[in-house]
Parts: sequence; structure tokens; C-alpha cells
Amino acid sequence: QGFSMEEARLHADRLHAEKTNRTPQEVLEDLQRGNTRFWMNTASRPEMSAFSRRGLISKQFPSVAILGCSDSRVPTEIVFDQGLGDIFVIRVAGNCLDTATLASLQYAVHHLKVKVLVVLGHEMCGAVKAAMLPDETLEQEPLELEQALKMIKTGLDETRLAHITDSRAIDREAVSTNVKKQVERLSRDKGITTKVRQEDLLIVGAFYEISSGIVDFFYEVSGPHEHTSPTSRKISEAVEEEAAEFTRRPSDGVQSRYEPMSDDEAEADEEAAA
Repeated sequence: QGFSMEEARLHADRLHAEKTNRTPQEVLEDLQRGNTRFWMNTASRPEMSAFSRRGLISKQFPSVAILGCSDSRVPTEIVFDQGLGDIFVIRVAGNCLDTATLASLQYAVHHLKVKVLVVLGHEMCGAVKAAMLPDETLEQEPLELEQALKMIKTGLDETRLAHITDSRAIDREAVSTNVKKQVERLSRDKGITTKVRQEDLLIVGAFYEISSGIVDFFYEVSGPHEHTSPTSRKISEAVEEEAAEFTRRPSDGVQSRYEPMSDDEAEADEEAAA
């Protein structure tokens, strides 16, 4: 059956409106369900019809932006069982932020209005493993590769990693540490942080286990979501705020939160470093 370009455009507009009304938590839950379908071998592998693809000619409206690794074993859309136009993907060795990758994520946040930013590391990441090699070894690589690996290396706590004896545990801890460093860097971007405080955006780290297909989420940066119990209302305001902070929880299916420094704390930290 034939269709016009106008019909395809209107269909895309309806889908866009539906996605716009979802909260960051709802978008994250959809991503989690997609990964569950993938590792349980029940993936829907959403293939768009020619009609739907035609609607994407005029616009894109992804709900999620993912900074992932270039590794061929980590095909982002497949891992989360998502289709065309669902995810804005940036892939680079070691899933690290630089000028180009940060600019791409800024575009996704401010222009495409994505609701969730994910930094996705993975099991047996070659870039992270290479970054743990001695500097003399890294300096034998081409200049650009050397610089990229040393940038990853600066974010790894090699002293702490040296106390871990199990090779699988070292791998996971190093990759997770690298992911956390990128989340922390994103949380220092004022434009992105403003969106988080307005509860228009959620940032989260993730680890993809190649062997199982499972993605674990952690280190969430999201809006305040303050909760106070009836008992806490009877105590002083200062203690009540402290209690609200203590009861703050990450989203369902996320292992931990990261609380960025306030603007005043960040400014004081920069002054102390100078």
C-alpha cells in the first residue's frame, strides 16, 4: 500500500510527542527491559517498515544518548534491543570524553532533548587494559593512540587496582572506574547539570558483560528526589535536610548514585587546586 511523505511525517510527529512525555526514569526502564530481552534471547529486534523509515527523513528524536566503546563486540542498539532512531550513539575506544565526544553529547542534550545519558563500558575492554601498561610501553604507540591511552590511564587508581589479585575482578574494577570518571566529567558540565537539576535528564554509568549479555547500571546522577518521613518533619530543618539526603535512592535497577559537588564546592575545589 502506498503512502505519502506527509503521512510518514505525521506518523513521526506522533511518535515524537509520545517520547517527549516520558520521564528520564521511564526511558531508563525501557532501556533496561530491552537489555533483558537481549540476554534472555527474546529480543524483538525492531525493524522499521519503509513507512516508518520515511518518517525519520525529516527529523530524529532519540530518547537516549550512549557514549560507548568502539569494540565490535558491543553493538549498542543490539545490546539494548532498540531500533532506528531510538539511540544517539557515540562510540570511541575506551568510551572516553574528549572535545568531539563531549560536543556530541551536548548536542544530544540541548538539541535532541534526550532524557538519559549512558556511559557504557564493557568486559575485557582492550583500551582500558592497554592503559594499565607502563608508560614506556605506551610511548611506543603512534602519538594519537599513546595520548588516548594515557588519558584513560590518568583516571585509573592503579595503586588500588594493584591490590586486586583476580584478573576478572581487576578488569571489571578498571572499566567501572573509567566509566565513573566519565560520569563525573559529564556532571561538571554546567549545561548538562542544569538539565539534571530540572529533572529533564538522568546520567548513569553501565557495564556490559560480554559473556552473559547483561548490562549493570550504576553511579546515577539525577534530580533531587528528596523524601522525608513524618518523623523527620518533627526535627530541626537542618537535620531534616540531612535525613532527606540520606534516604535518597537511585532509580530501580541502578546500583548506586553519584552526588556531584555544588557550584560553590566545585569553585572552592578549583581554587584549592590552583
